[in-house]
Amino acid sequence: MKSRYLFFFLFISLFLFAGCESKGRDVSGKEAKSMKIGYMICNSLPETTARFEPLTSYLTEKTGQKFESVYVNTFDFEDLVRDKEIDFAHTNSILPIIFKKEYGLELMAVEIRGKYGYRDTGTIIALKESGIDSFDDMRGKTMIFGPALAPFGYMAQYSLMLSNGFDPEEDLTYYAIPWGSFKHEKVIYGVLFGAYDIGAAPYLDLDHMAQEGKIKIDDFNIIAESIPMPYCTVGVMPHVDRDLAGKVKKTLLDLRKDETVLVNGEVLRVLESAWIEGFAEARDSEYDCIRERLKQCNMAPYRKF
Repeated sequence: MKSRYLFFFLFISLFLFAGCESKGRDVSGKEAKSMKIGYMICNSLPETTARFEPLTSYLTEKTGQKFESVYVNTFDFEDLVRDKEIDFAHTNSILPIIFKKEYGLELMAVEIRGKYGYRDTGTIIALKESGIDSFDDMRGKTMIFGPALAPFGYMAQYSLMLSNGFDPEEDLTYYAIPWGSFKHEKVIYGVLFGAYDIGAAPYLDLDHMAQEGKIKIDDFNIIAESIPMPYCTVGVMPHVDRDLAGKVKKTLLDLRKDETVLVNGEVLRVLESAWIEGFAEARDSEYDCIRERLKQCNMAPYRKF
């Protein structure tokens, strides 16, 4: 009798074990492969995670393919792309140009957010009380830029200065790039509190900080502003299945404001969590204005010296 109970117990145990092992596997019994979407860390890792984890879960739900988030510092991103450790990329609009030229990334969708829709601008700012109103007034002054690969916190402003006969390397007394998190806010605060005479700020960040009550835009002179150019962009690597890439693109373009997803037991609105209004189709020709400025500023992937 005891042997019969022992046999029954072993049978049930093996059945349950096999059931657990089958989770996360495909029909052939192999471990199901997750698609990895790399997100460029924006202000901070906690903030970026909170913003985009719902989007990753939503892609899993809508495509039937498991997606996994990978949060990456800007200057580490290329290593993951080169080594095919990510399948999709969500970054600023400079990195996709580099990855397309060097590794064949395909542009898919661009975020819609704020005054300029799926575009943003770069501004050069000073305090109104400083009396700095023009490029001539900027000579001999100090300046703070955003990150060195920021389209609207560095490239746009550097290009504006060169196009107006102002050489940042010669005509500024000193310029700096902040360390750590929340770099664009540090630029704006650096000007607001008088640490620097001039700052390079994305218009969207100025507007966002004003809406949050952190600053008053009327306290600043906008000395110059770039043309609107494509904002943060989603791209897909060439090794990814084309049908899946198409599903992801359609899912992003069809995403509406009332769409929700369950994340860690909480129902969240996908777009609201990500601080965006939707996605527009990324058209390669619209990135030519960024390519031109990267060449003008001697920046990757066109750097010559």
